[in-house]
Amino acid sequence: MSEFQADAPPGPWRRFTAAYATLLSWLLAITVGLLIIPVSLQIFSRYTELIPAYIWTEEMARFMFIWTIMIGAMIGVRESTHFEVDLMPQLRPRGEAFARLVGRLGVLVAALVFVHAGIEFTRFAWRRTSELADLPLWYIHVAWPVTGVTWLVFLGEQMLGDFKTAFGRSV
Repeated sequence: MSEFQADAPPGPWRRFTAAYATLLSWLLAITVGLLIIPVSLQIFSRYTELIPAYIWTEEMARFMFIWTIMIGAMIGVRESTHFEVDLMPQLRPRGEAFARLVGRLGVLVAALVFVHAGIEFTRFAWRRTSELADLPLWYIHVAWPVTGVTWLVFLGEQMLGDFKTAFGRSV
């Protein structure tokens, strides 16, 4: 559990983000489990003659792998484990909150880029399909704006708590 969660005010927003984080954790476990299927089919079809060689498995594995990475990055931002580097000396709570705010501004910029560029990326793929499995490409491209929006949700919660600690005011 990260530091901001202890200071986060209870309420419907906090319950929503906690439930959303739980959902993401389950989705991560499911995508990793599902990723095993096409990868196993690829291995068995290449090295044995028990099953035919399926070409679509490579594409499906790639799609699942990208979603697995993106969901993991969402959880990483929620738990402040993915993008946090602890180089500062031990500071007082206000100083640590301020340092976290500065670091989270960089993640905020990345989140905004993911949302903006991800929407364009998804529009580009809207009427296209993958070559092998004939899946709509927007299924994979939409992972970028979804990740960016999720980061914004989690960062908003974290930054509000840090702002309150750093500046002693309620937002």
